Amino acid sequence: MAIDKRAGQPAQQSDLINVAQLTAQYYVLKPEVGNAEHAVKFGTSGHRGSAARHNFNEPHILAIAQAIAEDRAKNGITGPCYVGKDTHALSEPAFISVLEVLTANGVDVIVQENNGFTPTPAVSNAILVHNKKGGPLADGIVITRHTTRRKMVVSSTIRQTAARLIPTSPKWWKTAPTNCWPRACRA
Repeated sequence: MAIDKRAGQPAQQSDLINVAQLTAQYYVLKPEVGNAEHAVKFGTSGHRGSAARHNFNEPHILAIAQAIAEDRAKNGITGPCYVGKDTHALSEPAFISVLEVLTANGVDVIVQENNGFTPTPAVSNAILVHNKKGGPLADGIVITRHTTRRKMVVSSTIRQTAARLIPTSPKWWKTAPTNCWPRACRA
């Protein structure tokens, strides 16, 4: 792979995004049911999309988080869910949406202390260490960027449940007030 001629150079104005606008689009733009361009698009291991294209918006993330909570309950996963995020623009809004849904579903959520960012290997390691100890199994969610698109790592069962939930009324979304949010991971 050749090195880009702009490597090491300052970003050009055309390279930059408007973070405030993108964040507003995450909350304000709603996917249209039946519009294939607005559907959840799962890649190799996660949901990929853009708030500007109506396919990485709060309804998508709420549905995926609800599907994860339902999948955990169905499979008897009662240990903590480690939730990590990176530094990209929509990681924080998606992180908040995920926390609201998981905590409303009674899931014990563990996050990086002081609202910090968490590399994927750290989440994976925390899950492995927890599960080696025995007791209720833990799992996790990583909200991260993959190549040029946003990604939220999920399983095929969760994909199917999320696809079923997105066209429904938002009444089923379980959300919790922020005072119910998870404990910080201090390990």
